[in-house]
Amino acid sequence: MTRTSSIAPLWAISSLILSMFVAALGNGMMFAYVPFALAARGAPPWVAGAVVTGIAFGGLIGCLIAGPLIRAVGHARIFACCIALAILSVTIIAADAPAFAWVGSRVIYGIAANGFFIVTQSWINHVTDNSFRGRAMSALYMAYILGLGSGAFIFGQLPLEGNIVAVVAIAFGALAILPIGLTRLPTPPPPEAARIDLAGTWRASPVATVGVVASGGLSMLVAGFTPIYLAGEGVPQKDVALTMFLTEVGMIFVMYPLGMLSDRIDRRIVLAFCGVAAAAVAFGVANMPLGQILLLAALLALWSGVTETVYSVANAHANDRAKSDDYITLASTMLILWSSSAFVAPLAVPAMTPVFGRKTYMLVVALIGVAFSVFAVLRIATRKPTPPQQVEPIELVGAQAPNASNLLPNDPEPDGLPMATVSR
Repeated sequence: MTRTSSIAPLWAISSLILSMFVAALGNGMMFAYVPFALAARGAPPWVAGAVVTGIAFGGLIGCLIAGPLIRAVGHARIFACCIALAILSVTIIAADAPAFAWVGSRVIYGIAANGFFIVTQSWINHVTDNSFRGRAMSALYMAYILGLGSGAFIFGQLPLEGNIVAVVAIAFGALAILPIGLTRLPTPPPPEAARIDLAGTWRASPVATVGVVASGGLSMLVAGFTPIYLAGEGVPQKDVALTMFLTEVGMIFVMYPLGMLSDRIDRRIVLAFCGVAAAAVAFGVANMPLGQILLLAALLALWSGVTETVYSVANAHANDRAKSDDYITLASTMLILWSSSAFVAPLAVPAMTPVFGRKTYMLVVALIGVAFSVFAVLRIATRKPTPPQQVEPIELVGAQAPNASNLLPNDPEPDGLPMATVSR
């Protein structure tokens, strides 16, 4: 499909980036709020874990239905529909619904989150050219991550009693529709379909394939269960909010050095290091006093940074060894693999928590990290590096802000490094 000749400069896509930033403010508030609200309601322990699994399950549904829906009615309408679903998910929580309804609300949110990410990034991919597409995607990623952290910080300034937090999150959701609703950017044509090829993805890179699967579990466990753990351990609301804000901002400073390092050495070495580091930091967080907020935030930033890096470096490694004609299929397959793992891995935590306590998710993270590192090291020891088809500087887009631009291509030979999935 031919790309339109109307190519937008970076400033022109600010409406898309602004919409995602405002949406992230509400999302960040709710990720911090839900654990405290469940604790205040005296909800059973399984509910907190189920809401995390619900987000991942919704994300998996979203990645399966977004393409057909966008092809049916277009990008702008689906973006508005996804924001409406996100607002509906928060409304269920604001209405003081039963605990099981909260799980359903997070499923709805997962569907919405994957949908508006795919829309926004596909749109940016359509209206930008090779000279600054990477910068545009990075700007979107930075805006979303800062929005998540800022939303958590805003949560810390609001009263926990009543439903004021949910109401403010709903307001941010409504405001997020305005910039993209008023944009003058050309609407992309309906995207082509993309197929799934598990065998081809494995042939491109076994380490990258296993890495994306590991990343799904690592990212969802760390991002989803950490606020639940802190709230359950009695950390005050403002301290949790500050910790989550510092974690989001600090995570970026972990990802970029590791990403640049992976451009200079065998990416598999960086992946093996990240797996071990995720396990080591899990042990550190499990054994440190929770009263030292700044130290805790630094450890959590490192923890989130290494788990998110697994995602982007694994995708880059696979793309290094794939032909440009395979990028779309590779992106689609890895999206499904990540989302499936993000759904399955958290299922173990609620079942194990009665035995191992609230730190169960840290144990699961450590097991996944060590297992993946062992696999990567064995591949390094037994398989020489395969000469890459082409090597491009890594585009760091983490699992919290998925790069699904190549999932719905508008160009016969998409460029960049396709990375996808949903966490928050």
